[in-house]
Amino acid sequence: MERVPGSEISRDAPIADESADVVIAGREVLAPGFRPYERLRARRTGEEVEVRDLLRAGPAVAVLPIDLRRGEVVLIRQFRLAAHLANEKGDLVEIVAGHVEANETPLATARRECVEEIGVAPDVLVELFSYLPSPGLIDEEITLFLGIVDASRAAVGAPAAAEHEVSALLRVPIDAALAALAGGAVRNGPLIVALQWLALNRGRLAEIARAGTTSRWTSNTCSVPTATFAHLECESSSEPKAKS
Repeated sequence: MERVPGSEISRDAPIADESADVVIAGREVLAPGFRPYERLRARRTGEEVEVRDLLRAGPAVAVLPIDLRRGEVVLIRQFRLAAHLANEKGDLVEIVAGHVEANETPLATARRECVEEIGVAPDVLVELFSYLPSPGLIDEEITLFLGIVDASRAAVGAPAAAEHEVSALLRVPIDAALAALAGGAVRNGPLIVALQWLALNRGRLAEIARAGTTSRWTSNTCSVPTATFAHLECESSSEPKAKS
């Protein structure tokens, strides 16, 4: 590959995460807690041992619930102490999210969390992509789903009393959700990521929902009978709609 003179910057390197040749040389639990906080000693080939303190949260999911017929997004409001400590705005607007339990698939988690947090199981769940929210501090990897729901059936669920989760639901037009994103009114990471995806793919929502995948070449989540969406179209927007 071509190197920029006088630097170690590659101009034509592939833009993709790669595996690392690394050995975990030691592990110590500093605190168990809700999620274990560990000190790890790792050695990469030809390098010295690195010591890192990490929160071990593991896999999680987030779901963007959209009602195609009404052109609405179902959001939730939830208090987060960490957000309060960061900027004194701890009453966050979020999307459905939760950690994958043992022996549970991300798809099953996404469906369960929708029932628990917004009171309705999606008619369709489409896996979009996965991302690491803060890999310097936590090993959490979030898989984002698009969930097609009937917003009229949404209701605050009944989580375990000790969890003190969702305090309110918000049924908002897609335009209003994207305006909140553009105006910097929301700061929850999974919500921002999901709304950015929505802004890029708004004109393809009905197509994606019918196909059960974001690409005609990939089907990694589910297949959906065309008849299921015979009556659905994306709500009006300034972007051209995909032809069905």
